Parts: sequence; C-alpha cells; structure tokens
Amino acid sequence: PTMAHSKALLVLENFIGGKFVPCSSYIDSYNPSTGDVYCRVPDSGKEEVEAAVKAAKDAFPVWSSKSPLERSQILNKLADLIEHDLEAFAQAESKDQGKTITFARTVDIPRAVHNFRFFASSILHHVTECTEMPAMGCVHYTSRAPVGVAGLISPWNLPLYLLTWKIAPAIACGNTVVAKPSEMTSVTAWMMCKLLEKAGVPPGVVNVVFGTGAKAGEALVCHPDVPLISFTGSTLTAQRIAEKSAPHCKRLSLELGGKNPAIVFDDADLSQCIPTTVRSSFANQGEICLCTSRIFVQRGIYREFLKRFVAEAKKWKTGNPSDPAIDVGALISKEHLEKVRNYVKKAQAEGARVLCGEGVDPLALPPGNQKGYFMLPTVIAEVKDESCCMQEEIFGPVTCVVAFDTEEEVIKRANGVKYGLAATVWSSNVGRVHRVAHRLQSGLVWTNCWLVRDLNLPFGGMKASGIGREGAKDSYEFFTEVKTITIKH
Repeated sequence: PTMAHSKALLVLENFIGGKFVPCSSYIDSYNPSTGDVYCRVPDSGKEEVEAAVKAAKDAFPVWSSKSPLERSQILNKLADLIEHDLEAFAQAESKDQGKTITFARTVDIPRAVHNFRFFASSILHHVTECTEMPAMGCVHYTSRAPVGVAGLISPWNLPLYLLTWKIAPAIACGNTVVAKPSEMTSVTAWMMCKLLEKAGVPPGVVNVVFGTGAKAGEALVCHPDVPLISFTGSTLTAQRIAEKSAPHCKRLSLELGGKNPAIVFDDADLSQCIPTTVRSSFANQGEICLCTSRIFVQRGIYREFLKRFVAEAKKWKTGNPSDPAIDVGALISKEHLEKVRNYVKKAQAEGARVLCGEGVDPLALPPGNQKGYFMLPTVIAEVKDESCCMQEEIFGPVTCVVAFDTEEEVIKRANGVKYGLAATVWSSNVGRVHRVAHRLQSGLVWTNCWLVRDLNLPFGGMKASGIGREGAKDSYEFFTEVKTITIKH
C-alpha cells in the first residue's frame, strides 16, 4: 500500500520487556468480512525472538520468586481490565477474525477474562505430596517450581480466548512467556499488552512477538532457552514442532485438529439434539477444533433428522459480522474459503448430495461485504466413510450426515479417523450413553449437550488430535517441574 493509504491502517508492534518495539518489516492482515487490508503485523524472526527470550529470562528470577497469592492478584487485575474493555475487545476480535460480534461478545472475550480468573484462583489450591517410610527413618516430599521461559503459539480461530488459556496458567505458575499469536489475528493480543503494566505484570514477564509460524514460530521453537512449548493448531505444524524440539528435549503440549462425530440414536430428544447439533456444526463458522463434522444418525430417524436439521441450518443468517442479527460471519482468509469450498466440490464429484448451502442456495451479502470470505452453512448427505470429507478436518461451516444401523457399527465408524478430540452422543438410554462414551477414542465426550466446559477437568485429544492435557491440575503439572526430595532423620 502507498504511504497515504497506510496512514489509515492499524500498525501493530512487538511487546518486548514491557515496551512496544517497532519491527523492520511487516505483513498485511485482512479484514475477512470486506477482503481489505486493515492492519500491518510485524514480520518477526530470530532477532525479535532472541530479544523477547532474553527479556523473559531476565524477568524470571523475580517473577518466579513471587508468592502464588501475589501472582494471583495480578492475574485478577488483568482480568478486570480486559472485562472493563470487553466491548472494544469484542469489536476488534470480530473485525480481525471475521466471527460475529455476538460470538465475540458472549464467548471469546468473556472466556479470556475467565481464563485469568480461573488460574488466579486455581494456583492457590495446589498441594504437593508427602509420604513417610518409618522403617527407613525417611520422609519423602515433592516440590514444584516453574520451568522457565514458556513458548506459547496460538491459532486464529479463537485468538484471545486460546492465547489467554496458555498465558494464564504459564504465568500463574511463575513462568515468564514469549507468545506468538497467529499473524492473521494479532490485534486483541496487542490490545492486551497495553493493559499489562497497569495490571502490575512486571516488564519481561509477558512478551508478545508477532509474525508467521515459518519465521517467528520456528525461531521460538528452536530457541535453546525455551524449555517448553504449548501449541494449538494443525497436526502438520505440530509434527514440525516435535521434530525441531526433539534435539532440545523440550516438553510439549499440542492441541490439534479434530474430525468430531455426533452419534444420534433413535431415542434421542430431537428438540434438543437438532438446534445443538446445528450450533456444534456451524458456530464460529465451523472454525472451532471441537465442531461436529460427522453426524451419524440411526436409520429409523435418519430422514426426519435430515429434514429438520436442514430446515434449522437454513435459518442461520450469514453476513456482516458486526450485525447482531447474524449467525455466521466470514471465514478467516481467501485461501481458507477456497480450501473449504473445494471439499464441498469433492463431495459432489464423489456423488454425495449437498442439501443446503454452498453451491445450492444463493448467498446475499450487504454491499460492503461483497468481497468478504463468506459461506453458507452447508449440509452434505450420503458421503462415504473413506471420503476426504469424512476423514480430513475441513474447519468450516460444513457437516456430513450419514445413516447407521447398530451401536457396534457406529462406534467402529466414529473411531475410524486419525483424530480423537471430541465426540457427542445423543440418547435417552443412560446405559448406552456410558457404554458408547467409554468406547469412543476421544479426549472429550459430551452426551446430550455440546461445549459445556469445566476448566478444572482435562482438555485435549487422543491420536492425531494432540499430546497432553490442559486444565487446572493438568496445566499446573505441565507448567511446573516436579522434584522429589528424601530426608533421612
């Protein structure tokens, strides 16, 4: 863009050692609902990461020696400051990511606030273990200490929500951090940096370096002074992170993709099941790792389910994300929209039926959004289990509905993908619910509901959906190093 044009653009800066630092080169970030460049994001690399890691290392001794209570008070203050600016954060998240203002207001930003409050509280309640060996005259106990500088890499689908889900436990445990948000959605992370000093976070405790995975992410993962990496994103990127971390023996927490099944038995309460499953398929444009993308419906109710499901999906309005009446906003980028559309084309080429949405129904957009990256909620039926649409994560407003006959068969089919993040089971038979939940290869199973979360409990996936778990106890264990001490008396 010309200089005159770039004056109107928002220009972000890295936050290192408590100060905003300009960068020598920048990347364009688009507003997905208009297709225009609206922001410039630092294109950081080795040098910037080096400076941020140094600042984090320097801040570590003082921060790690603070008591949990002192850290807790600072986290609570930061939560209050974000909550105070909730509307500004929600507007920024919606504009930057393409999600609806309603979703940003009710889900993303409140959850970011809750993440800080939750870990501010949980850090006060962890206890270490102690055992005695009277015959040996020994007592053993454990002590836990922060690990050091944590490298945190977060994705573009729930930008502040997932960044704070990492920052909060990391700093609550006494680590210092270097975070790298997605280059496509960096604005709310930058806004949060502006509040850190006021919250009482000492300089260098939280550093944010903006840029691409290939440059900034790689530099962070390869840095010898970063012993721990927490990453949320694609399985492909995670493989690269694992390779690059191996020579340094880094500890990794990887929260990856999903191909999440919903299993609807013929005794399901459809009045609950259908609206919830529409939501679990299309919320946040289907750009949530926990979204449902394979719906198995027992044959007896298959036709009725399909008819009602499609009717409900068609009610979801797609359009300008800042309009509170809209249900589906814009997808993250032009490339991503293309990718999602191609899955629908492949399904059609394979003989599946597209019942509503992409290529079937007209998409009417307001004048200002004609160049945005929009797609209607799309329902595909009669897809074969081996189709890429049933095997690969699409990560858009697309869901596949297929019929099944028996419990035994559906468990096998539901487990027949490389992923294992989340599953939902719909049935009014309690015995069946437990049986099926136990046999699904999935880190989370919801029955007769979706996305009800208690942050105390483990979150994460099996198989290609990741390594490790996050939650009160799990995050505490990941972000601290345990030591067993034996005293002979």
